[in-house]
Amino acid sequence: MAYQHTNKKGQTYFLHGKSVTLQNGRQQRIFYFAREQKPGEVLDAIPDGYRIEENERTGLPFLKKAQAAA
Repeated sequence: MAYQHTNKKGQTYFLHGKSVTLQNGRQQRIFYFAREQKPGEVLDAIPDGYRIEENERTGLPFLKKAQAAA
């Protein structure tokens, strides 16, 4: 079951993740939200150490690293 988030405007987004190769050849995992599910990239849960926030103007959700407790 794909992880979904409904924003303040009532729009539903699905969490996706994939590995990309940067210009220097390093592999990096990216996470993003999309309105439609894309096969092979949909995630079932939020990755550990992240939390969901929304862009105040557009309502687009995004993941942000959670700060460690001091």
